[in-house]
Amino acid sequence: MSVVASVLEESEIAHRMPAVDEPRVDDPPVELEPVTLVEWETRRIELSESLARRLRDLPWLSVQPDSGAGYWKITAKQFVGGFTIDGLRVMVRPKINLENLFLLLEVGLPEEARQPGAIDYAETDDLLSELISFFARRAETTLARGHYHSYRHEEEDLLALRGRLDFTRQFRRGGLLVPMACSYDDFTADVAENRYLKAAMRRAIRVAGVKPVDRRRIMRLLVALEDVADVPTDADDLERITFTRLNDHYLHAMHLARLILANLTLQDQHGDTTASAFMLDMNKLFERFVTERLRQELSGRLEVEGQKSSTLDTDGNVRIKPDLLLSRDGTSVGVADIKYKLREAYESAAAEDAGSGIWATHADYYQLLAYTTALDHRCGTLIYCVDANETGDGDAADRSDSSPARLAKSSIEVRNVGTRLHAVGIDLSGSPQSIRDQITALADHLVGYST
Repeated sequence: MSVVASVLEESEIAHRMPAVDEPRVDDPPVELEPVTLVEWETRRIELSESLARRLRDLPWLSVQPDSGAGYWKITAKQFVGGFTIDGLRVMVRPKINLENLFLLLEVGLPEEARQPGAIDYAETDDLLSELISFFARRAETTLARGHYHSYRHEEEDLLALRGRLDFTRQFRRGGLLVPMACSYDDFTADVAENRYLKAAMRRAIRVAGVKPVDRRRIMRLLVALEDVADVPTDADDLERITFTRLNDHYLHAMHLARLILANLTLQDQHGDTTASAFMLDMNKLFERFVTERLRQELSGRLEVEGQKSSTLDTDGNVRIKPDLLLSRDGTSVGVADIKYKLREAYESAAAEDAGSGIWATHADYYQLLAYTTALDHRCGTLIYCVDANETGDGDAADRSDSSPARLAKSSIEVRNVGTRLHAVGIDLSGSPQSIRDQITALADHLVGYST
């Protein structure tokens, strides 16, 4: 079974931590209390001007001066996780349920990763250390079943024959009998799967704040993998590994390893201190999650393409890239755009007179209208991440899993052209089963309006 596109891509979701400047001699050492925020929350805290400048350079926060000397307003954006800079630890929690965050994180994660007892993030606020803890336990269980071995082709010059003689290489030596150019297949544990896990362990063990029991567990695993080479490993290397019945027990551990390799940045700071940054872009997470789940739900009914480029104008000067392009038998039949806007989806003036349901921002309607016009479709859909409490549909999160999925949605018809623009909300405040049911209902909606 070949690994399909993951919901995480390092180039889009992982944000590298900017270099940290050397401390200025006039900055007095201070004890800084950790700061915990929720997405889009604003807090007023006391900071030195130099630290405030460093925070301003980060993509994860908005920092503005506040009334009173030394006070600043810090606003979290759509990034969740934690980072340390110049002695200040900042943690940003998601607005959605923790188990649903892990539902978004990786379609391939094991079911137990989303259970409340698996990760103590709710108590510790430290997503990274708890993720490493879960990864260490999963890796230990995986390797306890035996290290995966496979044949790897080797070509070496040896004093004694091993495997087959490589006649082409040997004859280039002008009659020398030794060393012999040997070509052989070695049955070894030094394979891509173990190298991938080891690379994630090497990175994880450098994180400050990892629990001692997890640090010892990772150290034991590294010792067990001492015959596996330490090689530069990229998160996307997972896509080049084919899983079969021989190595499929590695799959869940390697998906966890991917999260660490794709999103964990380590920055050496002053002296022996190491700072870690593990920040997840909820915009990209939600977009990837919806795309992958719809691709599964619509299999056999519609083809789903994500981020396919096209042009708005006839000369091809203005590029457009809708999040979802739906096609049937190679012909485009629908278009949709995905918006993770728990905070912003209700700012439209239309919402004042709309009553219940979900209403898009004016800018989002304009964008979708441009897509439908350029692609010659009579309708399009905006897909939002919503909270039932924000829409006023408070019973949505409380409904039982046996109840039919109910999407928050609305539609408008554009004057003079008749194009219909739909706004649909996926409520992430409910259970994972309710979210799966809503994805199924969304797939049915897209099929019904695809012409």
